[in-house]
Amino acid sequence: MRLDPEHLARQLDGSIAPLYVVLGDELLLVMEAVDGIRAYVRGQGYTERTILTADQRFDWMNLFQWGRQSSLFSERRMLDLRIPSGKPGREGGVAIETFCRELPRDTVTVVTLPEIDKQGRASKWFKALEQAGQVIEVKPVGRDRLAHWIKQRLDRQNQMIDQDTLQFFAGKVEGNLLAAHQEIHKLGLLYPPGRLTFEQVKNAILDVTRFDVLQLPETMLTADMVRYRHILEGLQGEGVAPPLILAILSEQIRLLIKIHLLKNSSRGMTIEQAMTALRIWPARQKLMMGAIQRIRYPLLVQALLQAAVIDRIIKGVEQGDIWEELLNLGICFAADSSFKIIGRKDLSFIINLSLK
Repeated sequence: MRLDPEHLARQLDGSIAPLYVVLGDELLLVMEAVDGIRAYVRGQGYTERTILTADQRFDWMNLFQWGRQSSLFSERRMLDLRIPSGKPGREGGVAIETFCRELPRDTVTVVTLPEIDKQGRASKWFKALEQAGQVIEVKPVGRDRLAHWIKQRLDRQNQMIDQDTLQFFAGKVEGNLLAAHQEIHKLGLLYPPGRLTFEQVKNAILDVTRFDVLQLPETMLTADMVRYRHILEGLQGEGVAPPLILAILSEQIRLLIKIHLLKNSSRGMTIEQAMTALRIWPARQKLMMGAIQRIRYPLLVQALLQAAVIDRIIKGVEQGDIWEELLNLGICFAADSSFKIIGRKDLSFIINLSLK
């Protein structure tokens, strides 16, 4: 059975399932869903809580040992099982299947997962979770829905803003739900219930707005040049060091080049195998998959050459506008023109650099 995260409190009322599965990549919404379940079951007497995080070093025998142990403090317990990678492996998969067949008595188990791909959803362990419990799938809030999401959150604290102010608010938090949540909470503390003016919202938000440099790679890889330029200008205005920006963008370019090289090597890896070998997080694999299928290898080589030029400008070896060149680096990923042929020496240098 699937539950709607937006109406979770109402759906929980009157019944408690032995197992809940919360999955999604939007950390704030996942945390809120888990907290909602925890608050509800705590009110029903499930006061003892244990957290198990199944990382690469996790011993799955701990799951069975915990299930067999009797509670020392209460008869009702809650197990918070977190699988950050979304891939428990063969041993973990078998352990989850067995656990679902023999759920501990007087226990509510909450399993937290990132977004699961089609292959993961078809696995035996995930199907066992679906059959044994209730699934709460947290969908990301897209940029087109962000303004509506902010409005709903303001409504909860009985505050209202007009559409233009709402769009201003959404633009400043740049899709970062955690930042939006903090700003909404701050507005509730600063101003009483009622309609807020544009000046009130602007004064509250502008003092703390921070464009996240880690958002740049996403916009670059998806060729969203409007947003890329918007974030880049924000970073420039805040005085963020260009070497940091260049290092983060260059790392993404090198990763894509490594995937291409592994895919076309004598080993003939698939894109998925190459990403696993490079230890790319599951939450990033969908973005990288789209980029590697769309972006040709010569473009990546050209982009890395452009990054090298920017590095020389930063060091004062060459003349140029650093911020304009950083913008041009992003534009490389939106280009659809043919590329100039570079010499073997340059190509060898780029390939070796990409493998560092």
